[in-house]
Amino acid sequence: MLNNIQRVHLMGIGGAGMSALAKLLKAHGLEVTGCDLKEPHYDLDNIPCSIGHSANHIDNLKPDALILSSAVSRDNPEVVCAVNNGIKILSRAQALSYLFNKSYGIGIAGAHGKTTTSSMTGLIFLRALLNPTVYIGANVPDIGSNAVSGSGKYFIAELDESDGTFELFTPNIAIITNADWDHVDHYKTREDVIAAFTRFAEGRKDDGALILCAEDEGANKVFQHCNKSRGSIIRYGWGKNFYWGAYDVKNTHGGGVSCKVSHNGQELGTLELKVSGKHNILNSLAAIAAANLCGISFEQSAEILRDFHGSERRMQVKGSATNDILVMDDYAHHPSEIKATLNAVRDVYPERRLVVVYQPHRFSRTAQFAPDIAQALSLADEVFLLPVYSAGEKELSHSSSNEIIKSATKTITPINFDNAEKIVKDSLKPGDILLTMGAGDVYKIGENILSKSFFRV
Repeated sequence: MLNNIQRVHLMGIGGAGMSALAKLLKAHGLEVTGCDLKEPHYDLDNIPCSIGHSANHIDNLKPDALILSSAVSRDNPEVVCAVNNGIKILSRAQALSYLFNKSYGIGIAGAHGKTTTSSMTGLIFLRALLNPTVYIGANVPDIGSNAVSGSGKYFIAELDESDGTFELFTPNIAIITNADWDHVDHYKTREDVIAAFTRFAEGRKDDGALILCAEDEGANKVFQHCNKSRGSIIRYGWGKNFYWGAYDVKNTHGGGVSCKVSHNGQELGTLELKVSGKHNILNSLAAIAAANLCGISFEQSAEILRDFHGSERRMQVKGSATNDILVMDDYAHHPSEIKATLNAVRDVYPERRLVVVYQPHRFSRTAQFAPDIAQALSLADEVFLLPVYSAGEKELSHSSSNEIIKSATKTITPINFDNAEKIVKDSLKPGDILLTMGAGDVYKIGENILSKSFFRV
């Protein structure tokens, strides 16, 4: 797809996935430019970025290929201009898979947990001095970026299932953290999700390995559908009955979790994590399993993961107040993710009041999961609810934040960005935890409160 291509232009370059791809393409020797509707949140490694979309970009830059974010429509004037000029049009996944499939690929997929699992895997391989290429949909402080271009043979990538394009990838090692139903605009039924993940699993290279979470119902259905005679299939979960297992879990007050780890029924030792939550133990087992297949011992992986501080917007501590109020932020937007995050915070801070500001993400997801979202949010002591972050979707009937409120069994207070800061700040009591949650721009509320009222950590 990128043969004979020298200049590429990325529309939507400021996003997590596109900015990471841009840096890898630049390292691959291409001349890279980009544009976005707003200032990029991610570092672009000095790649030129124009603000706004315009057909003039095509006329002035004359790229050989135009790479599109999934948020960019094909009727955008800049895209139309490229088509009229015979310029090759590629999706982010098409360009990334071109690089990935030429390497020894470790592809991490799942409705939840793939960013953290990819970050853990990337960090292990980097610190084990295997010089991998790493592509992740978030900034990882321990890595210093969301992308690393390495000269080694391994290519570790977080793969996006939202539009089915993860099926373009043919990994040597395929990891499925879970196969939960999400992205209902693309997958109309749960069965559609299972079918897509099964195709991804079966699309790995002939002698490739499949690593599956045995604690997820969807992943277990994928396992049932897979050809057991192709490559190796490795399952991980709780206890000693799986190829990789964790047990004797202990939460660390103030943050962190530990457990004993077994391999093929034999205890190997203790795993200690700075990140919290039982779900992160499962994520770490997937990373450890992949590393083990590539010759990295459990002892070395465990030592590296001991210093893993998490990915941006994953139970991220943003700051603390003078009256012992802790401000955190998390990307959770699906009911399963909300439950996992709130339970993890409860495990670490059982004695503290938990105040949540939640921003629903996409009208289609809100319409489908409003009762489940309301139930998950009930784990908090107090909940404030923002309007839906549309992510470019048109509003549907029964898809507003009010549908979550109507389904709730305890009080949820509706707010908007104009009044959120004051209402939330006035509700906080000494010792509270303020957790902003959602895939949109809800994190700005916590940051604004901190910048105006509190000392940062």
